[in-house]
Amino acid sequence: MFSEAFSFDFFVRALLAVAMICPLLSVLGTMVVQKKMSFFSDALGHSAFTGVAIGVLLGVTNLNFAMIVFAIVFATLLNALMRNNSAITDTVISVFSSFCIAIGLAVLSFGGSFSKYSSLLVGDVLSITKDELWTVLIVAVVVVAFWCIFINGLAASSLNRSLAKSKGLYVDMLELIFSILVAVVVMVAVRWIGILLINALMILPSASSRNISENMKEYHGYAVVFALVSGILGLFVSYFVGIAAGPSIVIFASVIFFVTYILSKKGAK
Repeated sequence: MFSEAFSFDFFVRALLAVAMICPLLSVLGTMVVQKKMSFFSDALGHSAFTGVAIGVLLGVTNLNFAMIVFAIVFATLLNALMRNNSAITDTVISVFSSFCIAIGLAVLSFGGSFSKYSSLLVGDVLSITKDELWTVLIVAVVVVAFWCIFINGLAASSLNRSLAKSKGLYVDMLELIFSILVAVVVMVAVRWIGILLINALMILPSASSRNISENMKEYHGYAVVFALVSGILGLFVSYFVGIAAGPSIVIFASVIFFVTYILSKKGAK
C-alpha cells in the first residue's frame, strides 16, 4: 500500500521537500522560540499575500520571487523596529502584520480574482516541481552553513545582547541576517505549507523539544526529529486520506507537543 505512493514522481518530490523544509523550519524555530519572535515569524507568513499582490501589480511573472523580495524588505524593517522599540515589539509587529495582509487581500480580491490565490492559505506540497525542489535545496544549504558557523553567536545574543556585544560579536548584523533567512525560508515554504499554518510548523517542533530537552544539543536535535516525524506522517496521511498536507502535518506536530508537555509535567513531579 505504502509502496504505491512512491511510484508517483509528485509524491517523491513532496517527500523530499518535506524532508528539507520541516527540519529547516524547526531549526530556525528553536531560535525564534528562544528569542520570543513568534509574532515575527507569523507576520512574515501573513506578508506573503502582500508580496504576491505587489508582484501582480508590477506584472512580475515569478510570484515566488516577488514574495521573497518583499519578505526580505519586511523582515529588515521589522528587525529595525524590534531593535529600537523592544517595549512595544508585539504591538508594532501585529499592526504591521494586519496592515500587510489587509493590503494584500484587498489587491488580490479586486474584481473577484482572489480564488486564484486562495491555495496560499493552506498550501499544497504535492504540487512542488523539480525546479522548486532545487530552490529548497539551495536555501537549505545556505541556512545550514549559516547555522553551523554562527549558532553560538545567535545563542549568546538571545541570552544577553549587551554581554554578546562586549565579547566582540556583531549582534545587530547576526540578528538581521537571521531575520532575513527566516523570511526567505518562510516564503519558500509558505506555498506548500500554507499562510495559516506556516508559523505553527515553525514553532511547534521547537516548543515540543523545549518541553523535554535538557541542553542545547538535545533542543535542536529533538526539534528536527519532531519536525521530520510530523512532516512525513502528515504527508502520508494527506496522500491516503485526501486532505491538505499542511493541516495534516500541523496536527501531528500538535499531538507531539501535547505528548511532550504531559511527559515534562510528569517528569517534574
